[in-house]
Amino acid sequence: MKLNEQYFLWYKLLNSSFTGLSIGILITIYQPLEKDLSIYSIGGIVLASAMLIIAKFYEKLLNIRKFFQISISVELVILITLLVFMLLQYTFTSALLIYMGYQLTFMFGGYLVRAETLVAQDKELLGRIDVHKNLGYLLGLGASFLFYKTLEYGFDVAESKTQINILHYFLVSLQCLIIVLLVRSFSCK
Repeated sequence: MKLNEQYFLWYKLLNSSFTGLSIGILITIYQPLEKDLSIYSIGGIVLASAMLIIAKFYEKLLNIRKFFQISISVELVILITLLVFMLLQYTFTSALLIYMGYQLTFMFGGYLVRAETLVAQDKELLGRIDVHKNLGYLLGLGASFLFYKTLEYGFDVAESKTQINILHYFLVSLQCLIIVLLVRSFSCK
């Protein structure tokens, strides 16, 4: 496999924009989990344990093909969590499934950072990747602010749960574009 740098840079920009755009929603979505805070302890234990296990397999996982496969899996899990929320809304089940989905994606966080460095293999490209990540995050945060203020003052929609419901339509569209860009970032050469 070969990395298509231009598509990958767009992928990183939009992927980080997604993070910035969605950063505030989890507080509200996770509210049903407040009934049993031990869930966060269990999730943390599973996360740390899984990251230890994944680190033991770096020798087999640190290559471009596995990087692509794990990256696409992580992005699909994010898409599934968005759809789960849209289907189940603000329930204990949806909050738990979304929490588990995010924990699953976090398990591969350290791996993805290390593998990205090996896949990019060029200091200049790594710098451009980091610039795109940070720029995307800032754009996402700014878009988030404008989105909420536009709903509040432009459309008189001030209730946070309603705002988050509306935001999910944009997030699903953005996540689908992110997946397309990720797929286009790799070619089988």
